[in-house]
Amino acid sequence: MGPRTRILDAAMLVFRRQGFRRSSIEQAADAAGLTRQALYHHFKSKEALFRAVIERLHEEALAAEIAAAGTAEKAGGSLADIVVASVSAKLGQLAASLDGSPHVEELFSEHLLQARDLYQKYATAYAEQLAATITRVCRKRDLVLNAGMTPRDLARCIEMAVNGTKSAYPAMQPAGAFLKDLEIMLRTLIAGAVGPANKPRAAKAKPAKKPVKKSTRKPGDRR
Repeated sequence: MGPRTRILDAAMLVFRRQGFRRSSIEQAADAAGLTRQALYHHFKSKEALFRAVIERLHEEALAAEIAAAGTAEKAGGSLADIVVASVSAKLGQLAASLDGSPHVEELFSEHLLQARDLYQKYATAYAEQLAATITRVCRKRDLVLNAGMTPRDLARCIEMAVNGTKSAYPAMQPAGAFLKDLEIMLRTLIAGAVGPANKPRAAKAKPAKKPVKKSTRKPGDRR
């Protein structure tokens, strides 16, 4: 394990225990078994250290999303199965990183204050990855989106569903309940947005045959 990895592991532990505001660079150095000067050689401030922790969390979440999508796709899952697996893996990874911390909401808040640019960077990366997954699966499974909708549109709708679920679970806790409610929303959304490309055409009704009128003339009658 390199010194940077050791420092980030230690800093994550400190931030989980103390939150951002009550933590210090000295605490992170002690947890990593380094002097304060040695830690400053890698990170110039607590804010810089926090940003590095956040960036690693996002990289791990993105990797989890990609791996889960690949696994679900190889298993033959539907588009909904694949999307649910990938989004749940991403959010589950983030939630697990902070699970048990009494400062989860503070850390999420500081995440936006101290690293808003990273938040935007990875929000874009998540959306692009999800849109690529939707595009690939639709092409392989011969699926089409509703008229006028693109994979990016559906990815954006999925992100809105995630944010809507977060409003009920601000810190994504309890994780099990959060992910279950999110899955319901995602499956409902995808069911209404996607369909097979080649729907069988309804058979045209054959015109009804006109009844043949029976002749009422008797043999020998004049025409």
